[in-house]
Amino acid sequence: MPADNARPNILFAIADDASHCSAYGHTFVTTPHFDRVAREGVLFTNAFTTNPKCAPSRASILTGRHTWQNRESCLHWNYWPEDLPVYPDLLEEAGYHVGYTGKGWAPGDWKRCGRKRNPAGVHYNKQKLTPPAGSKISSNDYAGNFEDFLAARPDGAPFYFWYGCHEPHRHYIPGEGISHGKKMADVTEVPPYWPQEDAIRSDMLDYAFEIEWFDRQLGKMLAKLDELGELDNTLVVVTSDNGAPFPRVKGQMYDDDFRLPFAAMWPRGIKRGRRVDDLISFTDIAPTFLEAAGVLKTTGADFANTIPGRSLFDVFSAEGSGMVTTERTRAYMGRERHDMGREGDLGYPVRCIRTPQHLYVRNFALDRWPAGNPETNYTNCDSSPTKTRILELHDQGKDHYWQLSFGKRPQEELYDIEADPYCVENLAQKEEFAELKQSLWRELQAKLHETDDPRIFGNGDIFESYEYIVDAPHSWANYLKKRWEKQRY
Repeated sequence: MPADNARPNILFAIADDASHCSAYGHTFVTTPHFDRVAREGVLFTNAFTTNPKCAPSRASILTGRHTWQNRESCLHWNYWPEDLPVYPDLLEEAGYHVGYTGKGWAPGDWKRCGRKRNPAGVHYNKQKLTPPAGSKISSNDYAGNFEDFLAARPDGAPFYFWYGCHEPHRHYIPGEGISHGKKMADVTEVPPYWPQEDAIRSDMLDYAFEIEWFDRQLGKMLAKLDELGELDNTLVVVTSDNGAPFPRVKGQMYDDDFRLPFAAMWPRGIKRGRRVDDLISFTDIAPTFLEAAGVLKTTGADFANTIPGRSLFDVFSAEGSGMVTTERTRAYMGRERHDMGREGDLGYPVRCIRTPQHLYVRNFALDRWPAGNPETNYTNCDSSPTKTRILELHDQGKDHYWQLSFGKRPQEELYDIEADPYCVENLAQKEEFAELKQSLWRELQAKLHETDDPRIFGNGDIFESYEYIVDAPHSWANYLKKRWEKQRY
């Protein structure tokens, strides 16, 4: 039965490691259903994750908090903190039918703290399909599981559904994009931090093919809601958790990783056909959904008062395109431990501030390798043909691309996003930018103090004390175990 029209349904679609959609002008990927959401709603050009890796990014979505406020869940392959509240629980308490398919909060262990289910909700993963031949597409029938979820809905209840696609997370079968109709000529631009070679273009097409799979399942879900007559009263939000699984993107602190596709439509609640440049954060998602559901006025009030995120309803109701509010001019990002493969399982702490024009990056451990140690093959960068090619060139003494992706970094980085969108030219050491750099660092420090970041108070070691979950694939213990087994045999 349809939900009470006073409260909208909510469909949240999140890809795994996607930086690109065709609504932004990317020619090598075609995403008609994301583009529909953008066309019939609002397309955001400056939407930022809080942390450029799966689990910590998803944690900020669920809690509405900056990554350094999420304790253990600001890390990768960690435990969910015992008393950290999440908005799906509040929606359920308010009468919403809540569920997810595919990837919820992950990778990590949410059971140890006593939770009975994934923080994303009740799982619906029974329906399976046969993936396209010659691909690594998941067998999860996302759209089929969405239908199962809808069939289980109590009469009259509004729903909240998290569609967590596993794509385009690696691995891919090399050439799967071209074998499924993608064309090399569609790749009109290769980022300047990768070799300008066909092997990289083909890798980009494999990635694009899997984004298109995510989009295709989204289209089936929108069609189902159309069929049921419920799309008009469904708030649809589509995004990704972090950037593309390539060197210098996923897991790293540059614009191509934490500035992500983001579109929202709700025919009854969002003014359509707009392209908005305001800076929004993943901390804003939780309060947006709670406001849509009317929960902020009831059980969600205490939750909202303890989080920095702000509902996006000011943007939804605004007129026109461009900068439509006066306050959304800053975004903040951070990072601690990802897949480091480093002795002692030490992380790589970073904090960032982004303005409409500039990105300021503060690195706190200059002696460490930002993408993981060389002896563990830079484990904070997924294996790929692009990574292999960069390392081959490095072995030949050609270090330009290696330095950009894997080399150690200075304490401060400053980029002019308008002039240098790929964040290649560090302006931090140029005298003419000294005042701007100092101003942004002061502003970032103030925000970190305001939000009780242990790192800025000299207590950053607490992030190193949180243990990896058992058998995390890139822990130092697992590296030593594999090295010992190799030597043994």
